Amino acid sequence: MSEVNVSLDEIESVAKQAMVKHGAADWVASEVAKAIRKAEATGNLICGLYYLESYCKQLVTGRVKGTVEPVVSVPKAASVKVDAGFGFAQPAFKHGLAKAVEVVKDTGTCSLAICHAHTCTSLGYFTEQIAQAGLLGIGFTNASAVVSPPGGNKAVIGTNPIAMSVPAKSGGLAFQFDQSTSAVALGKITMAASANESIPVGWAVDENGEPTTDPKAALKGSLVSTGGYKGYGFGLMAEVLAAAITGSVNSVDVKGLKVPEGEPHNLGQFYFILDPQAVSGDAFWQRLATLSDAVDVQEGARLPGANRQLPNEVSIGSDIWALTQSLAS
Repeated sequence: MSEVNVSLDEIESVAKQAMVKHGAADWVASEVAKAIRKAEATGNLICGLYYLESYCKQLVTGRVKGTVEPVVSVPKAASVKVDAGFGFAQPAFKHGLAKAVEVVKDTGTCSLAICHAHTCTSLGYFTEQIAQAGLLGIGFTNASAVVSPPGGNKAVIGTNPIAMSVPAKSGGLAFQFDQSTSAVALGKITMAASANESIPVGWAVDENGEPTTDPKAALKGSLVSTGGYKGYGFGLMAEVLAAAITGSVNSVDVKGLKVPEGEPHNLGQFYFILDPQAVSGDAFWQRLATLSDAVDVQEGARLPGANRQLPNEVSIGSDIWALTQSLAS
């Protein structure tokens, strides 16, 4: 497959233009385009332009509301709620984070619940913004059911990722991780199927619950949790926080995330936000430095997401870029 080099500025601009053309408000499209840019910059391809066509189609059908204004409220002293109104998660989070930062100044910690939203794709994109504000953020979300319980063969939860971003004392990001609680993201199975490639044992089971290396059989079956019962437990935790706490939808009731028509995603995202110095003061930075130093002295080791330098342009499959441009033209 041929590739073209495209600047991140152009990726963001064309993605925004495509969504505006298909019905999104300018400011809404801008927030989503920023997330697409970041995903492409970090090589997180399944959260970047890979989703743009479905965004545009779902804007047209109304599966995602592109002009809705998120509603922010504070139902309890340290609880911030954002009703996304079946719109995109990115603009809803932007509104909610501003209020959450204000609340944390008084309380030291708060929860931020994004309710009734479209898929947020990269969860770490959001927790990193919390860290950029000088706070520690832990996030959870759910998705359409693709993961079966250990010993089962019917999907009951989504890939249900968990992300955590830790601020640096000097500002910015000390480190972060963003990982699905399934053994692999569904997009990797889909890409393998499209490329007629096999997948490793341990990623998925077929419709009978048997391990498979055939991605097409995996798509008819289900993914498995990373680490078996341990990962399944974290997936259940994400499900409860993202679906039950926010009053959004369970994974078993979400249709395919990229399907053009149907009910809105109605997914939830849930974040714990903490002032890192609220309890221990400067000891937080001292303990963080001890941890960082213990990793840095080991050649080849690093804290995840630390000291990442983003490029100004990236290589993109020529067919994906051609589709992107056609959506915007």
